Amino acid sequence: MLSSVVKRNNVEVLGQGKQTIIFAHGFGSDQTAWRRQVAAFQPDYRIVLFDHVGAGKSDMAAYSPRRYSSLYSYAEDLLELCAELKLTEAILVGHSVSGMVSLLAALIDPSRFSQLIFVGASPRYVNDPASNYIGGFEQADLDALYAAMSSNYYAWVSGFAPIAMGNPDRPELATEFASTLSAIRPDIAQAVARVIFQSDHRTELPKLKVPTTILQSSNDIAVPQVVGEYLAAHIPNAKLINIKAQGHFPHISAPDVVTHTISECLAA
Repeated sequence: MLSSVVKRNNVEVLGQGKQTIIFAHGFGSDQTAWRRQVAAFQPDYRIVLFDHVGAGKSDMAAYSPRRYSSLYSYAEDLLELCAELKLTEAILVGHSVSGMVSLLAALIDPSRFSQLIFVGASPRYVNDPASNYIGGFEQADLDALYAAMSSNYYAWVSGFAPIAMGNPDRPELATEFASTLSAIRPDIAQAVARVIFQSDHRTELPKLKVPTTILQSSNDIAVPQVVGEYLAAHIPNAKLINIKAQGHFPHISAPDVVTHTISECLAA
C-alpha cells in the first residue's frame, strides 16, 4: 500500500546507487521533464522523482489554495518526502520555483541535502527599484499575465509556452511544455502562478549553508542573467555557471548540456 506522501506527490524511485539525486520540477511542468537526465544518471545513482501537489499525477485532492499559499508548504512536502524515504545528504536538482523550495527546505533541515543545484531559479520575480533589484518583471506585467490566465487559460498557455521555452526553431519543445501546462487545472495554475511570481525570498539566501550551484541559461524570459548573479552573490557557498542553452527549460531544450554540467558538479 502506498504511503500518503508517495501517493500525494506521485513519488518514483529509480536506480540502485548509494548516492541519491532528487529532481524537482518547475511551474507548469512535472517529473517527466527530467527524463533525459534520469536516463543519464540512473545507472550510477538512486533517483527520486515527484510531482508537486497540483501538477502531473499528484493527488489533486491534497491541493487547497490556503494550504499552498506560500512556497513553505512545498518545502514541507519535500521534507516529508525525504523523511518517508529516509534520505540524508541527498543532491537536489531544482528547476525554477523548486530552487527556492529546496532552499527553504534546506534551511529547515540541512541534513537532508549535501548539495543544491538550481536551474533557472529566482528569489524574486518583481523588480524592486528601492533596492536596485532587477527580477525581470514589473507588477503590471504580472497583473496582465494573471488577467490573461483568468480570461482564457488555454489561449494563454498557447502563447506563453513558446516564450518560456525560448527555442522558436524547435516548436515541438513548446508543444511539450504546453501539454503539461494545459494538464493543470486552470484555477490551480492561476493560484500557483501568483504564489510563485509574488514571492520574495531574498532575505533567506544568506542563511543557506548547503553548497549550491546556479545554472543560468541565456534569454530566460523568467530569470534574467542578473538574477543568477544575484543568487551567486548572496548565497554564501554558491557558484554560478552560465550554460550554453536558451530559454527557461534548458534541461528540456539542451538536455546534454545540463546533464554534463550536473555531472561536473557531482564530480567536483
